[in-house]
Amino acid sequence: MLQDIPTSTLALRQTRPFILETERLSLRKPTLADARVIAALANDRRIAEMARRLPHPYTQEEAVRFVEAVAGDSSETVFLIEHNHVPVGVTGVDWSEPDAPELGYWVGVDYWGRGFATEAARAVIDYTFEAFAVDQLRSGARVVNPASRNVLEKCGFQWTGVELHRSRALGSSTPVDRFRLSRGVWSSLKTWGSAARRER
Repeated sequence: MLQDIPTSTLALRQTRPFILETERLSLRKPTLADARVIAALANDRRIAEMARRLPHPYTQEEAVRFVEAVAGDSSETVFLIEHNHVPVGVTGVDWSEPDAPELGYWVGVDYWGRGFATEAARAVIDYTFEAFAVDQLRSGARVVNPASRNVLEKCGFQWTGVELHRSRALGSSTPVDRFRLSRGVWSSLKTWGSAARRER
């Protein structure tokens, strides 16, 4: 049964932790024990310059602040992406605008080109549309980031235009291609099979 998105996003918090499982990946809530590996993955300028909110350098203290923030913040649903029990990146949904939740993701450089971002994104997209009564998901990719644009297009997102967004790592605004995935398009194009949801 779909959950209506409430005025207060506090209701978005899960009462029990759960894992999304795909063919190759497991997606779970990050914990403080993951801070060191998150920092090791994220501390690469090639990742930070393509993400809006990642600083560079990315320290373990920054990772601790991130994990603590998402643990107590109901405006984001965040997953650590694991392959064979090894963390490879982070994905999730920002619910700051409940009517237009935004998909985000990044994968460590050593794991680029293996389809992990697409597989993880599809799992989160399925979870969002199947669990919540939202009509759309939004996302974005820097105009100089064709790999991220390719992930979104493979997930059915449609380009809506270009906007300027502030990049924390760059310390300036940069052009970002904006995308939208409607529930109708997701339903008609979805061929990848749902991620299994398992209570922890």
